[in-house]
Amino acid sequence: MEGILPIYKETGMTSHDVVFKLRKILHTKKVGHAGTLDPNVDGVLPIAIGKATKSIEFLQDAGKVYTGTITLGFSTTTEDLDGEVVEEVTQLDPLSVEMIDQGLAKLEGDIIQIPPMFSAVKVNGRRLYDYARAGETVERPKRDATIYEFKRTSEPIFDAMTQTQTFAFKAVVSKGTYIRTLAVDFGKQFALPSVMSQLTRQSAGGFTLAESHSLADVATEMEKTGNIDDWLLPIDRAVAQYPSVALPDDIWQFVKNGVGLPADLYPKKSERIVITHNREVKSVFEWSDRKQQYRPYRTFKNE
Repeated sequence: MEGILPIYKETGMTSHDVVFKLRKILHTKKVGHAGTLDPNVDGVLPIAIGKATKSIEFLQDAGKVYTGTITLGFSTTTEDLDGEVVEEVTQLDPLSVEMIDQGLAKLEGDIIQIPPMFSAVKVNGRRLYDYARAGETVERPKRDATIYEFKRTSEPIFDAMTQTQTFAFKAVVSKGTYIRTLAVDFGKQFALPSVMSQLTRQSAGGFTLAESHSLADVATEMEKTGNIDDWLLPIDRAVAQYPSVALPDDIWQFVKNGVGLPADLYPKKSERIVITHNREVKSVFEWSDRKQQYRPYRTFKNE
């Protein structure tokens, strides 16, 4: 069993839970996920099976698309609804549509984020959420992120009873982006506490919700047919963001065991290229400034 399986992760379970369950359902240990989803977030979770696990880093490199809601009026320890309330306003002046749109637009582009304490980022060998649960604070590393699109998708709703304002959004972002932190940073522009109140990942690794399968569906298919071969997608999808170079037999035989591509025949066209032979993806090569040629970076198949 080998390939990529886009899974629809429901709320209430971790990404590791999905991997654990799939190992049992598929009767195989070589299963990994690309891009952690928090328990309270649902959506696309790309799963790699068998040799396709070598493609996980490329799946993670691809951008992601989210839809969700931001609520103004209070903040929490986790920057979403799972945490304890740490600040709230007693009288909220609702933001106008124009103010919301301008605030979202200001967060588009290249930004620097500080990961939330309740996150899986490691500092000195420990996850940040381990520090947070122990009541400890630690300096968090800054991270670069790119927000390609951050747009409002609904009319804002003001709740006079709770003194909160909520609106829906769509965000197209680079890897490593924390949407929770985006929600908090949005509120900070107006000196307002805020949280990410709902989130769904619509796309990840180039896969969408429309082509994703639930764990229940996978289990049913395995019971009916004993396999999910028709659902497994090729490694090609994981590296579709790179230019593809088809090698003839003589060149493939020359480079398949770790030799670089002849620079006179294959000059630099991008940092990475996908090597194919007989219409099959074989490996990813990366440009070496020192060697002035493409060198093997990750090999999927060398036969």
